[in-house]
Amino acid sequence: MVSRVIPVDPFDLVIFGGTGDLARRKILPGLYLRFWDGQLPETAQIVGAARSEMSDEDFRGMVRAAINEVVPARKCDADRLDAFLNLVSYVAINATGEGGWRELAARMRPDRVQAFYFSVGPSLFGDLAERLHSHKIAGPGARIVVEKPFGNDLATARALNKTLALHFDETQIYRIDHYLGKETVQNLMAVRFANMLFEPLWNAQYIDHVQITVAETVGVGGRGSYYDKSGAMRDMVQNHLMQLLCLTAMEPPSKFDPDAVRDEKLKVIRALEPVPAHDIVRGQYQPGPDGPGYREDAENPDSRTESFIAMKLHIANWRWNGTPFYLRTGKRMKARVSEIVVRFKEPPHSIFEDDTGQSANELTIRLQPNEGMDMTVTIKEPGPGGMRLVDVPLDMTFAEALGEEAADVPDAYERLIMDVIRGNQTLFMRGDEVEAAWAWTDPIIAGWTEREEKPHRYEAGSTGPEDALILLHRDGRRWKELRA
Repeated sequence: MVSRVIPVDPFDLVIFGGTGDLARRKILPGLYLRFWDGQLPETAQIVGAARSEMSDEDFRGMVRAAINEVVPARKCDADRLDAFLNLVSYVAINATGEGGWRELAARMRPDRVQAFYFSVGPSLFGDLAERLHSHKIAGPGARIVVEKPFGNDLATARALNKTLALHFDETQIYRIDHYLGKETVQNLMAVRFANMLFEPLWNAQYIDHVQITVAETVGVGGRGSYYDKSGAMRDMVQNHLMQLLCLTAMEPPSKFDPDAVRDEKLKVIRALEPVPAHDIVRGQYQPGPDGPGYREDAENPDSRTESFIAMKLHIANWRWNGTPFYLRTGKRMKARVSEIVVRFKEPPHSIFEDDTGQSANELTIRLQPNEGMDMTVTIKEPGPGGMRLVDVPLDMTFAEALGEEAADVPDAYERLIMDVIRGNQTLFMRGDEVEAAWAWTDPIIAGWTEREEKPHRYEAGSTGPEDALILLHRDGRRWKELRA
């Protein structure tokens, strides 16, 4: 199998916050890898923009260091890196003032695709959008990329949408969620809608339940002050897990088209039933031998912010009536795992003895680590010991199935930035989708705030609070074991 690299049109990309952590870890290394792979034209222009005074050469030196740190050594070819850095320049910009905007305007080329990456805090989105238009920098086809958090609740999300809409049409706004750029997430759509094997079974008649887990081994660390105002619900559930839920549960779109796909995702969010308090478990990791507890990391000894959340959801439509979706995410967990587990129902009648070992089929879609999928099926255990059944995985780990090609699967940011240049919004959130997610999330947060609930304690390096296990045990189910 040979992957195809399809070059994009010449473009000008401005990265506001070009000296920040996200730019250095993801955006700039990702652009270099697309250049290394031959996808970026030599006429492309990448402009870093930030408050710091810095020359083009100083910025290129920072970009070189970032790439050497992040990109595998086998791809840090000196000649290619020099050629990439020739595309890179820098402008010192005052986002809330007038400094640097004329210089930036002079560098833009109206005959190129124009993209502006807002790798800054949401409080600056409006200022940047306003100045891009007042200085006539953004042309009619310009695109802006905005990072989460996109609002802190429904009211702030609506305000942000209105602010951006003053200067940009919805078709120009790319709200990025890097989870949607992962290869396995897109493969979920391919598996569902390109294989007759799965789609007829993808409903409540055949699926017992679905588990979506995003577990991290790290704590909040240096993000403590931000995270303490957010928590797992706002930081992970409202966006990342919600997107995975939508892609798992949505109806087949009429075609693979940005608005057709996002229309179906929106229907899922609007069909979510309110979640009662007894179907939600919040947790907070405690100090352990490997590090401090959440309250120490957040520098707030009285914090009631959750670093873990598990919940049981129901979707009120014909396809999923009676099939629960269990969501789980947390910091300082036993293993770093992101996966979707689709547990099918057991056969309605078994012809085998009760002790033969027969169980239900299970499809696991792994986002990290070791991206891939496996399907657990039941077969006869080899040997003369009678009819003994055993569960075995039909494994499609990308690294094994695709060999060296899998090692070169683009990072999510690489793919999503190229989609921005192409003008493809399929993997980006629409404004009404974001608002619908907050409209569902806000009452849940308001409920535990009114009840003054304290998160359950859980040990760092565990699978979370005991109550999260009980959430499934009372339904006669179990979480899939966390394995790295």
